[in-house]
Amino acid sequence: MKPTIDLPTPYYADEAATLYQADALAVLAALPTASVDALITDPPYSSGGMVRSDRTVKSTDKSYVRSDSPNMLLGGVPGDSRDQRGWGYWVSLWLSESTRVLKPGGVALIFTDWRQLPTATDALQAGGYVWRGIVPWHKPGAFPQSGRFAHSCEYVIWGTNGARSYGDHGFALPGFFEGRAPRDREHMTQKPLDVMRSLCSIVPKHGVILDLFAGSGTTGVASVMNGCKFIGVELTEHYAEVAANRLRTVDRGYRDDGQQAALNLDGIAQ
Repeated sequence: MKPTIDLPTPYYADEAATLYQADALAVLAALPTASVDALITDPPYSSGGMVRSDRTVKSTDKSYVRSDSPNMLLGGVPGDSRDQRGWGYWVSLWLSESTRVLKPGGVALIFTDWRQLPTATDALQAGGYVWRGIVPWHKPGAFPQSGRFAHSCEYVIWGTNGARSYGDHGFALPGFFEGRAPRDREHMTQKPLDVMRSLCSIVPKHGVILDLFAGSGTTGVASVMNGCKFIGVELTEHYAEVAANRLRTVDRGYRDDGQQAALNLDGIAQ
């Protein structure tokens, strides 16, 4: 079924990938029903503080990287200042709409951190998904804290849009991933390409993967490299351009932003 709302003009499009610079809910409302195989996304965590004043005073730069990191020069993360209850309602809202867009049995994979993990799992179920589990992503070299356990993992909560047969994919997937975040990255929360390719492998070749918070476009790069179609949404124009250039790299084998001529998608030569 095709919604009566028109999709915005794509910011970038080729045979394998389409990227919109728009609000996630606006694009969701315009996507056809049961047209997507998986939602794989890394939304703003709105983490780093116990109360709203903590979140509004502390910049998102400081929430995600150490003060001595070269990545402190990157911009902050828009929409990252909600309190925990507001964040939970917001996540439930776009997850609820995404169930219409996903095919029956389709999967949702949502990144979160330890602070928002309980709220994220509640929101997944409130959105109408069958909660299937938690997949840790371990980051070697996490910052040590004397007398405390290191926060060395982020988490992927996953669920399905209704029943999903064990035979839907054909092979078993691991329940744990390890990989360092790219040191020279283009987004504050950019994920490792190898981890994203592994996660995207839950979708068979030629399937359609949707990312509502595309950021620097790593999910899109992983999708296309895995042989899938990609639909991405990114609200900020700067990051939409970053994601578009990384998608161009996959399509053409080079970048055309005047800054990086070689094929380089994840901080290392490919």
